[in-house]
Amino acid sequence: MIKKILLSLACIGIIIGLSVAATSSYVVLKVAQEIDKAERKYSGPQVLGLPDGYNPTKPIETYTGPHPANITRPDDPFNYPIKIGQIGPIMPLMRRGELEYPFLCRIEKSLLGQPIIDNQEGAGMAVFRENENGELTREIVGYSKDCLFKTNAWYYYNRKGTSKFYALEDFREGHEIEKITINGITTDFIVRVEMGTINRFLYMVATIKSPDGTIEQPSNTLWNEKLIYNFRGGVGVGKRQGRINPRSILRDNYLELKQGYGVAYSSANQTSMHYNIWLAEDTVARVKRQFSALYGTPMHTIGVGGSGGAIQQYLIAQNNPDLLDAAIAVYSYPDMVTQTIYALDCDLMEYYFDVTAKNISFWKNWNNRRLVEGLNSLTNESNPMGQLHSVISLMKGEIPNLSYGASECAKGWRGPAQVIHNPKFAHFSPRYTETLRTKVNWTHWDNLKQFYGTNKNGIAKTTWDNIGVQYGLDALRKGKIDIEKFIHLNQHIGGWKQQDQMDQPRLWYFSGNSSFKDISLWSHHNMNLTNGNESVAPRTAGDVDAIKAAYLSGHVFLGKANIPIIDLRHYLDSELDMHHSFATFSTRKRMIEFSGHADNQIIWMTQKPHRPINNAVIALDKWLVNIKQQPDKSVADNRPLEVEHTCFDSEENVIAKGPSVWDGQWNGRATGRCMQLYPSHASSRIIAGGKINDDVFKCALQPVEDAVANGTYGIIDVTPHINSLKKLFPNGVCDYQKPDQGRPKDILLQNTASAIASQ
Repeated sequence: MIKKILLSLACIGIIIGLSVAATSSYVVLKVAQEIDKAERKYSGPQVLGLPDGYNPTKPIETYTGPHPANITRPDDPFNYPIKIGQIGPIMPLMRRGELEYPFLCRIEKSLLGQPIIDNQEGAGMAVFRENENGELTREIVGYSKDCLFKTNAWYYYNRKGTSKFYALEDFREGHEIEKITINGITTDFIVRVEMGTINRFLYMVATIKSPDGTIEQPSNTLWNEKLIYNFRGGVGVGKRQGRINPRSILRDNYLELKQGYGVAYSSANQTSMHYNIWLAEDTVARVKRQFSALYGTPMHTIGVGGSGGAIQQYLIAQNNPDLLDAAIAVYSYPDMVTQTIYALDCDLMEYYFDVTAKNISFWKNWNNRRLVEGLNSLTNESNPMGQLHSVISLMKGEIPNLSYGASECAKGWRGPAQVIHNPKFAHFSPRYTETLRTKVNWTHWDNLKQFYGTNKNGIAKTTWDNIGVQYGLDALRKGKIDIEKFIHLNQHIGGWKQQDQMDQPRLWYFSGNSSFKDISLWSHHNMNLTNGNESVAPRTAGDVDAIKAAYLSGHVFLGKANIPIIDLRHYLDSELDMHHSFATFSTRKRMIEFSGHADNQIIWMTQKPHRPINNAVIALDKWLVNIKQQPDKSVADNRPLEVEHTCFDSEENVIAKGPSVWDGQWNGRATGRCMQLYPSHASSRIIAGGKINDDVFKCALQPVEDAVANGTYGIIDVTPHINSLKKLFPNGVCDYQKPDQGRPKDILLQNTASAIASQ
C-alpha cells in the first residue's frame, strides 16, 4: 500500500512539475519506436551480398609499419583529367589490405541515377532495367559492389539576393541570376559543377563558369587560382559511400565562389562515412589532381571543415603537409581515436549517477557530476534522456529520479559512444540484408582493423582502456568529494564488455522488442558491473598493439603541423554540445610539446549566429601570400599582424584579442580575457589525473603505496583506506607522469619508407 501511495505521489509530481517534459519524452519515445519500425520494415535498395571470396571477419595482423609522415607516396598511374563519361580510379594508392565490403551505394540518393554494373554474382546492390521513360522496373540486370559513376557536369546558377543555387537546366520562373565581378569582368553567377567517383566515393569540383569555357572543356579565366577543399564531420564506421548534395556544398561556399575560388569535396572526406585517414588523404590528393588537370595547379589550397572535418585537416597537416597549405579547423578535436578515451567513460559514469548511486543525494545535483566527468553540466538544463528515464521508471513500477539537469555526457556523447564501439549496432543497417548485417561488425575498430588488427576470430582489437583510472581524483584532492564517495564510485564504475560479448544497444533500436521497460539509456547490459555491494566492477583492458598501431598509422595527432591554422568555433560548452572548447587547447598543447610553440595556430571563438569562415579564408590568404613572398621567414613570422587570437560576440564585435587572451589553467598562466568569457572544461581522464593533452590510452601503473608516497592524493590522508584502494586497484593506479604504455618511442624519427599499395 505504501509503495502504491509513493508511486501515486511520484506520478502527481511528474504531472504537475514535469508534465510537459514527461509528455515530450513519451512522444519522442513513440516517434523513435515508429522510426525504428519503419527502418526495420525498410523496403528500399539493400546491399545484397559480398564479393566472392571476401571474408569480413578474416584475421588481420596489426599494423607495425612506419608513420605516414615517413612514407614516400606512390606515383599515381591514373591519367587525369577524368573526362565526362569516364570512371575515376577505384583502388586507393595509400591503403593497407583489401577494399572494405559490404559497401552501400548512395549514388541514387545523390540524384545521379543508378551505379554502374560491375558484376553478375549478386555482390553489392541490384541494378534494375529502366523502361523507355527512364523509370526503374523490377528486372535486375546486374549488381554493383563498388558503386561507380561516370563523371558528369552541370551548370548551377545563384539566385539573386540569396546564397542558394539551382540547376541551370531547370531554371525556375521568377528567378533572377546574380551578377558578379571578378578580375574586372562582370558575369552571371553561374558555376560549373562536376561529379564522379574517385576511390569509390563521390567527388565534386566547382568553379565559376568562364565565358570562353564549355561544360566539356572548362576554362579558368575567372578562377582566382586558389582552391577551397571542404571537409565534413560525423561519426562513421565505414561500409557506405555517402552522398553529395551539390546545392548544399555551393551554398556553404557561396562567398568563396563569389570571390573566384575553386571548390572541391569528396564524400570520402566526411567522417560520417569512415575515419580512415589514409583513405581521406589519398582522396584529397586525387581530387586535387582532377581539379588541377581541369583548371591548373592552385596557388594554394585552404582546407575548411568542422568536427571530423577539422580532425582530417590536423591529421593531414601532420601526415602529408604537401596537400593543404592552410586549414580552417572548425569545432575541432585533435583526432578521433583519443576522443574515445573519455567518450566511452560517459555512459559508465551516467549509469553510476542515474542508477547505482541514485540514493546518494550528492549526485542529484548535476553540477557535482562535473567533478567527475569534467565535461560541463548544468542544473537548469532540460534533459530529455533524464525525463525519459523518469517515464520508464514509472512504467516499471519504480519511483522515478526527479533530479533536474543535464551534462554534456548525457546530451552529447550517449549515442556516438555506442555507434563507434558496439559491433551489433548501426543505425543504417536495415539497408543491408539481414543475413549480411549479421556477418559484419559495425564499429570504428572494425572499420580500421587493417591498422588495429584482429584476434583469431576476426574481431577487431580496441584501444579503450580504464585499468587503474581513478575517476574523480582531482575532486578528491581538492576536497570536493570525500574518500567514501571516491571509493564507491571507483568500485562500481566498471568498464565495457569485450566486443564479442556485447549485445545490441537498447536506446532507440529495440531489436524488434517494443517494450518500454527493456530500454537502456546507457547500454548497461554491455557493461561490466558489480554483483553486489562488496564486489568490484571489472575494468576493461585495451590492446597494447592496437594502441601502438593507432600512433604508427597516423590516426593520433602528435602535435606536428607547420601550416597556418585558424582554429574556429562557436562557444558551445554552455549548450552541453559535444564540440567542447577544451579540445582546442588539447590540440594546442600537443603542438607546443612537439614543436616548442604553436605560433602557427590562431584561435577564434565566437557565438552563434556569427560565422566568420570567409574572414578566416581572407586572413589565411594574406598569410599564405606572405609566405610565398618571404620564404626565408618561418610560417609563424609570416602571420599578418592583424590575424590574432580573438573572441567575438554574436553580433561580430571583437571582445578581446592578443597573444594572452586564451591563457588559463591549460598552460598554467593567468586567465585571459577570452578564457574568462568562454571558459573551457575538462574530460574524465584529466580529472583522473591526466594532462590537457588527453592522449593517454593505457596509463603506466604504480602501486597504491607509491601513489600515496608521491603525493598523488594531495593533502588528503588516504592511509586508513589503503587496503580498500588496493582492492579496487590490485594492479596499481595510473601514473600520468609517465607516457602512454602503447605509445612507440620516436614515432616520427623512423627511416623513410616507400608505401606498399597492396600491403
